Amino acid sequence: MAPVPDRGGDEQRRCGWCRRVLPSQGSVGRPRLYCGQACRQRAYEQRSATAKAGLPGDVVLVSRNELDGLQDRLYQLRCALEDTQTLLTEKPTKAELERQLAELLRSTGRLDRLWVSERAG
Repeated sequence: MAPVPDRGGDEQRRCGWCRRVLPSQGSVGRPRLYCGQACRQRAYEQRSATAKAGLPGDVVLVSRNELDGLQDRLYQLRCALEDTQTLLTEKPTKAELERQLAELLRSTGRLDRLWVSERAG
């Protein structure tokens, strides 16, 4: 996994391996990419393994369970969006819109935070 570039603003920098928030540093020197030597080593090992396997450097490997879970969550979100679209054609009340909005929010779960989950080990 390539380290995530700093996009400026209020976004916190994260370790290129474990995704933990990096401590803030002064304006002098290169920005840190990893939280420690262990993460730097794991990232190196992954880059070496993907290169030996002939895989592109930006390849992401996930377990079948993780992929199935993500696909289930995306399907739930799609269904909630379709329900919302149908509801909007029926001149809904404010209460119905609020319920549907709550359902949309629930169906997104933590989809927006998938990239920040920490790796084990």
